[in-house]
Amino acid sequence: MANENLSAAKKAKKDEFYTQYQDIEKEMTAYLEYDPDVFRGKTILLPCDDPEWSNFTKYFAQNFERFGLKKLISTSYAAESKNFEGFCQPTLFETSDPQFDQDKTNVKGKIFTLTGDQTGDKRVNVDDLEWHYLQGDGDFRSDEVRRLRDEADMVITNPPFSMFQEFLAWILEAGKKFVIIGSMNAITYKNVFPLIKNDNIWLGNGFQGGNAYFSTPFAEDYGSGVYYPESGLVKFRNVHWFTNLDHGRRHQPLPLMTMADNLKYSRHQEIRGKASYDRYDNYDAIEVPFTDAIPSDYDGVMGVPISFLDKYSPEQFIVIGCDYNVKEGLLPELVVASWKGKLDRGYVNNKRLYSRILIKHRRENKS
Repeated sequence: MANENLSAAKKAKKDEFYTQYQDIEKEMTAYLEYDPDVFRGKTILLPCDDPEWSNFTKYFAQNFERFGLKKLISTSYAAESKNFEGFCQPTLFETSDPQFDQDKTNVKGKIFTLTGDQTGDKRVNVDDLEWHYLQGDGDFRSDEVRRLRDEADMVITNPPFSMFQEFLAWILEAGKKFVIIGSMNAITYKNVFPLIKNDNIWLGNGFQGGNAYFSTPFAEDYGSGVYYPESGLVKFRNVHWFTNLDHGRRHQPLPLMTMADNLKYSRHQEIRGKASYDRYDNYDAIEVPFTDAIPSDYDGVMGVPISFLDKYSPEQFIVIGCDYNVKEGLLPELVVASWKGKLDRGYVNNKRLYSRILIKHRRENKS
C-alpha cells in the first residue's frame, strides 16, 4: 500500500514530504562517525526545501559550529510554482520582516544563508539565518540556483520524488558530494544503476527499521495503513538515502551461512528443506530470494532482491548487473550474450520475478 501511494504521489506530483529531524540526525551521524571532519570547512546547499519548515535547515544551523561549516545555503520553491493549490499562506516570520513583499511572497523563491554569528550572542544557530527573495521561483534548474550549486561543496535534501532522476543528474553534472532521499526503485533506473554498479553512488545508512515517516500537506490522500492521524505522518518503506559520502555500514561484511547450512537451517521456508537453490530459466544464475540466504561458498552468479544494496559491502561482493537492465543493454556484453529467452526480468519455472541485482562473491584470484 505504501509503495502504491508513493507511485501515486509521483504521478500526481503531490510529493511535498518533510523529513523528520531525528531521521536527518541519524543519517548524518553515520557520516560523522566515519569521518568527524566530513562537513568541516564545507558550504552546504539545501535546495528544493522550505527553510522556514525544513528540519534540514534547522539541523545544520543548530550544528553549524560543531561541524565547522563554512556556509549554509537553503532555498525554497515559490508557492505558486508548485504542482498543487493551497498551503501558500506566508508565515508570521516572513510577514513581520521589513522586507516582506506581498507581490513576491507567492511567486518568488527565498534563500536563507548562514555564515556565522549575526545576533551578537556569541553562538551560531537558526536565529542567525539571513534571508531574502530570489530573483526567480527557486527551481533548482534555474541559472540562479545552479550558481548556488556550483558554489557549494555538498547538496543535502529530500527532493521531490517525481524529480529524483533529474535532480541526481543535476548534482552529478557539477561533481558535488550529496546526500538525498529517493525511492528504492531508483536503483533500477537506467541512468542510476550504472552509477551504483561502478561504486560512484551507494545507499546511505538508512531509516530506522527501514520505515520512513514524513509530514505532508497531502496526508488525507494516503489512505488507512499509511497515514497516521495521531502523529500527522505518512509512512513509506520503499525509500532510502542515496549518497556518495562514505559511511562505516557499507564496509561491514554480511554474515552468511554455507549453501548446505542454508538449505538445512534457513529461517525462510522458501529455502529450508529444498534439495538446491532454484536457477533462472533464462540466465545461468541461482535465485536467492532473501539477502540473508546468500550462500557464503557459492562462486557463481546470484540474483538477489534490490534491497540487498542496503547490506552491500564492496569488499565482499561484486555487482554484475540488474536483470531489469538486460533489455537496455546495460550489462556487460558477455552477460547479455548468455541471457536466453525473455529479457524483461529473471524467470524461475516460467514465473516472472521482481527485479533482481546480479552479484558474485569477491574472492582473491577470482574474476
